Amino acid sequence: MDFAIRGQHIEVTDALKDYIDKRLSRLEKYFDIPPATEGNVTLSVTRGIHKVEVTIPLPGGVFLRAEDRSDDMYTSIDSVLSKLERQIRKHKTKMNRRFRQDESLKGLFVDEGANASVSPSTDEEEDELQVVRNKRFLLKPMDVEEAILQMNMIGHNFFVFSNIESETVNVVYRRNDGKYGLIEQE
Repeated sequence: MDFAIRGQHIEVTDALKDYIDKRLSRLEKYFDIPPATEGNVTLSVTRGIHKVEVTIPLPGGVFLRAEDRSDDMYTSIDSVLSKLERQIRKHKTKMNRRFRQDESLKGLFVDEGANASVSPSTDEEEDELQVVRNKRFLLKPMDVEEAILQMNMIGHNFFVFSNIESETVNVVYRRNDGKYGLIEQE
C-alpha cells in the first residue's frame, strides 16, 4: 500500500516518512489483496498540536479515514493506526455481508479485523459565511442503509448520496440522540 505524505506547517522528514510507512504497512494484513489506490497522509502542526489525517480509498467508492491530534506527532500516528484497525475490524463483517454479491468487495478484507468512530474534524478558526473548502465527487447510487454505513466509515455526521430507489440526491445524517435522519428532495 502506497501513501502520499504531505505536511502543513511542518517539514516531513525521512524519519517521519519511514515511521509512517512502517506503521501503516501493518494495515495490509487485513486485506486479501492490498488496495492498488494511493492513500493520503496529511501531517500538520497548529499551536503545538500535532495532527495526522489518513484517508485510504478502497474499491467501490469506500473510504477508510481517521485523524488524531496530540502533543506528539508519533503518538498521533500510532493513534490513527489504532483507529483505522478498529474501523476495519468493525465494518469488515458488515461490508462482506452487504456486498457478498459484489465480487470487487466480497474478498476485500481478510477474515479477522473493527472500527472506532472517528471524531469529526472541526476548524478552530472558522470565518462566518466563508467557503474554506470545496469538494467534488461522484454520487454512487446506493440505498439508505449503505449510505449510513459509508457515513460511519468516513467518520462524518452526514453523507450525500444518490438514492437508488428514488433516483434523487439524498442526505443521511446522525442526530444528536444517536439515531439517523434522511433528507430527501421533493
